Amino acid sequence: MSALVLMAQIAGRRCAMAAEDVRSVIDLGVIAPVPRAPAFIAGITALRSQTLTVIDCRLALGLEAASLYPTDTRAAVVATGGHSYALMVDAIEDIATSLGEPGHIPGGFGAEWQRAATGMIETGIGPALLLDLRPLIAGPLAGARTNRAAA
Repeated sequence: MSALVLMAQIAGRRCAMAAEDVRSVIDLGVIAPVPRAPAFIAGITALRSQTLTVIDCRLALGLEAASLYPTDTRAAVVATGGHSYALMVDAIEDIATSLGEPGHIPGGFGAEWQRAATGMIETGIGPALLLDLRPLIAGPLAGARTNRAAA
């Protein structure tokens, strides 16, 4: 089965988001900080009079923040649960077609990627981790609570 995916880079990994989950790709512009928000919430921004919560995907995965400002100031806009989010990634590459169903995630990627990806897919421009947007939006603490509950 083939499907369109938005290809992006997060912390040196090629990732894919189902195109049907992505409303648009925007230039982030000004991000206003939100007092007392978790670190993975970079702030809020506006898109055509709509407020978007900006999620730093690196921090949402529990990874280190980028040491430099990202060179790509674009973000993928997604909506879930009646709320809209701008997912800040290191780079947005292109739209591609997945070539088959998601497969097993090979070892060595780490628990953060196991938590946030539904599998590895092959695309016309190479393999990518297919992201589950819910863990990114929930942030790293949600994964820690889930892991503690399973223990």
